[in-house]
Amino acid sequence: MSKLPAATRDWLAGPGLTRLWEAARKRLESNGVQATGSLRLISVNAQERNDLSLMLGKPFTGATVTVRLDALDTRLRASAAGLGLREVLEELGQPLTDRRAIRAGVAARREHVWSSLTSALDTSPLAGQEWTGQWYDLLRRNGVPGGVTPETAIRTLQQAVQVLTVLLGPERDGTRGRGELAATATGSAHGLDDGTWLARLVQRGIALAHSTEFPGDAAGRRALWRLVSVTPDEVSSTVLTYGLRPVGGGWREQVLRQRADHHAESHLTSRDLHDLQLQLPAGTLIHICENPRVVEAAADAACIHALVCTSGSAATVVLTLLDALAATGCRFAYHGDFDWPGIALANRIIHRYGAQPWRMSAEDYERLAASSQAAGIPRLPLDGQPVSAAWDQHLAPTMTALGVALHEELTLDLLVDELSGRT
Repeated sequence: MSKLPAATRDWLAGPGLTRLWEAARKRLESNGVQATGSLRLISVNAQERNDLSLMLGKPFTGATVTVRLDALDTRLRASAAGLGLREVLEELGQPLTDRRAIRAGVAARREHVWSSLTSALDTSPLAGQEWTGQWYDLLRRNGVPGGVTPETAIRTLQQAVQVLTVLLGPERDGTRGRGELAATATGSAHGLDDGTWLARLVQRGIALAHSTEFPGDAAGRRALWRLVSVTPDEVSSTVLTYGLRPVGGGWREQVLRQRADHHAESHLTSRDLHDLQLQLPAGTLIHICENPRVVEAAADAACIHALVCTSGSAATVVLTLLDALAATGCRFAYHGDFDWPGIALANRIIHRYGAQPWRMSAEDYERLAASSQAAGIPRLPLDGQPVSAAWDQHLAPTMTALGVALHEELTLDLLVDELSGRT
């Protein structure tokens, strides 16, 4: 229920005072809800001058009016309104927001985050180590990620100190799994997964403690974990291969050669790649495909050429294998999907390894589109933003003109013929 008399409220809410209340509300919300300071209204019209004169008890004749808020507050209290400026503003609109107090509260909570980190470090076995000061300064400069509450930030930073104490403190010993370490610190085996803020915090600390650069890729991050005897999950992600015949004498190399002899595909984990001696005859041509169906068809046809499958986006384990093969002097030929993600992936692989495009020209696309249409295969729309093919300036315009996405499975027969050495 309004505290203002109806007639008074109607007059105060009139158009002649609207700008006054808007400016006063903005000022009070920014200065701690105090009726202090002055307002300056410009281009004041006749009705505004008249109402402001009545409100403040003195005539205004110019186009600019300066209003002292303390005088306005006093005038309102002595008028029929009988309320101060803050109360009048809230009677005419929404409750005022003390933005200064909100900013102060935010700043206080932010400062509490960093004081909590200081306390956690000072009371941990890490206290006094040179790198911890660098770590604190770096984290403070980077700040808390958007969307992370102060409470969550404090908990995560304390967990980071806990993990780093285990890894770098005076009682560190033995090798442990990353999932085990995460579960102990966070209650979740995924708490230190790549991409989490906690993982980045801990990795920053490890890098500083060992005076090494912070890695920019997954392989580098795994190497960083190994510096502190932490074993990442190196068995769940695999790369699909066919026909690899490394010349090493270990049992892993022998298994790969045996599977190649029996025309069987192989799934290699990151752990396999650490221990394999992937030495192939210099100049060996490795074909790379995007879809596992190509590997399956190559195995069924007892193809003679080696094949590595990216399985879509080329996960780290795929690139690790290709890097190792490239280091031995292997050459590469790449084929993938004729859609925009497929062209983007082809650009990456061709650029990284100097691979030759394998049936990936504009002419290849046109022939495949024509043969698919003639076979009555339903047309798949080409969606998304066009991606230029670095190896063929005509491919993207041709794909855009036809507007058809053609996946690798549509050209299996041709690819298998070439992998079999028949063409």
